[in-house]
Amino acid sequence: MSKEPESSPETKIPTVSEESNTLGDIRINHSVVASIVRLAALEVSGVAAVGGGFVDGIAEIFSKKGDERGVRVDEDEVGDYKIEIRVILRFGVELAVVAGHIQQRVAEQVEKMTSKSVARVNVIIDGVRTEEPKSREEWEDQPHTD
Repeated sequence: MSKEPESSPETKIPTVSEESNTLGDIRINHSVVASIVRLAALEVSGVAAVGGGFVDGIAEIFSKKGDERGVRVDEDEVGDYKIEIRVILRFGVELAVVAGHIQQRVAEQVEKMTSKSVARVNVIIDGVRTEEPKSREEWEDQPHTD
């Protein structure tokens, strides 16, 4: 008879994971993930707005979920996030470069904050915006061509 070696106390330390959590399930609402996506995208230099297109503007009027504007979050068959984000970028930036930065930043923040993987981040550039004067006085100080 072979006697199995006794395991040391160090190897019996329980780990917490989705499979071994005995306290219950943890679920994150997609609207929370959408908020993380919006905030992460707005941190990227060159992003003027998230959402903001005509359709999003209409949806915002009739929806209470303003934080989800311009962001769609789904999960694939294995539970990884599939994210679509619509953005308006600042005039003069390299669109593809900024979109790549958005993909990286969004995936990084979502994975860090939710501990779930991100399968895709699709960035749709809905427009380009120049800096607009903030107040009426600034507007009147601008040269006009009319």
